[in-house]
Amino acid sequence: MRFLTAGESHGAGLTILIDGVPAGVDLPADLINRDLHRRQLGYGRGGRMHIEKDAAQFHGGVRFGKTTGAPIALFIENRDAKNWLAIMDPQGVPTDEKSFIRPRPGHADLAGYYKYRPKDLRDVLERASARETAARVAAGAVAKAVLQTVGIDVFSHVIELGGIRIDEADLPKDFQALKHQAESNDCRTGGREQTIHAMRGAIDEARMAGTTLGGEVEILAVNVPPGLGSYAQWDRKLDGQLAQAVMSIQAIKAVAIGDGVLGSVRAGHEFHDAITKAGEALTTRPTNRAGGLEGGVTNGMPVVVRAIMKPIATLRTPLTSVNIETGQEESAHFERSDVTAVPACGVVAEAMVAWVLANALLDKFGEDTASEMRDNLARYQAGLPLAPTYSK
Repeated sequence: MRFLTAGESHGAGLTILIDGVPAGVDLPADLINRDLHRRQLGYGRGGRMHIEKDAAQFHGGVRFGKTTGAPIALFIENRDAKNWLAIMDPQGVPTDEKSFIRPRPGHADLAGYYKYRPKDLRDVLERASARETAARVAAGAVAKAVLQTVGIDVFSHVIELGGIRIDEADLPKDFQALKHQAESNDCRTGGREQTIHAMRGAIDEARMAGTTLGGEVEILAVNVPPGLGSYAQWDRKLDGQLAQAVMSIQAIKAVAIGDGVLGSVRAGHEFHDAITKAGEALTTRPTNRAGGLEGGVTNGMPVVVRAIMKPIATLRTPLTSVNIETGQEESAHFERSDVTAVPACGVVAEAMVAWVLANALLDKFGEDTASEMRDNLARYQAGLPLAPTYSK
């Protein structure tokens, strides 16, 4: 599968074109719109979230709630676009309204100026904006629909926000319980109520100070069969594909697979996951520090990806910048923004992880129809020696 997106933050909307989705996948609009709604939630979001009520319009590739095998075309309207018609007119006369020439440190403004040389940095902002992630979430929801045909579930939760980190011993041990807990609060964390309260307090303090906060999210995929990906070539390694996909999300600055960051401080016998017998022709792993991947291939354990999001670059109390016209130091531009978007970041990261896993699934088990894929996977699993299992 592959997808492309087009559209600007304050343009008419976002267009998503998705190719290679098998025929026969259940794809009700609610499946996409639910994730679009989840992306707009979270404590610390800004005023834009009160304007947009994202919903996907199907323009091709789906009939009576099922994919047909044809390319899927989706459109998400920007409701705020009506306030920007003259500023974003594709064929109109340029205007100085809402233009800016003072790049924001940490944003794409200055780098985009070096690459495309716009006179107005809004040309950069509009496409580099995280508004584009709504399109990714829509594409990711399609990928989730593909994964759900074989029982694979992808979800996320916040493990740190603004320096407030959950105690992982507090997390529910059951994956579905963890998913439910994360969806039940506006910080999208599985931590205790005291931790949620502390996260909210940190966000409130940042808002008062005119600054922003980053954090860390964990994305989990359960019921992933072993054998997806490959160690044969560098670009076929699934951990590399996952890292690239998640790192491509706006404001993500670090990605780890499983407990990968502990590899620098733990000895081998403390880090690697032992292989034990779990029954006749079954194996299991008492730990999952590898995050479900070894050698770039899934090993039957849950796939675990962690992503660190930097603080949002648009600051109400701006840092120093340089005017690209005069060359003089000035305060950076300010644009309406969030205090934090870490809870929403988890939803976007789910989409990208789902996209990579769906492609790997189709690569191994066929991609013409959903039924063909299910049958191929069932035959593969039936003949799998030493099949992996894990406790939920």
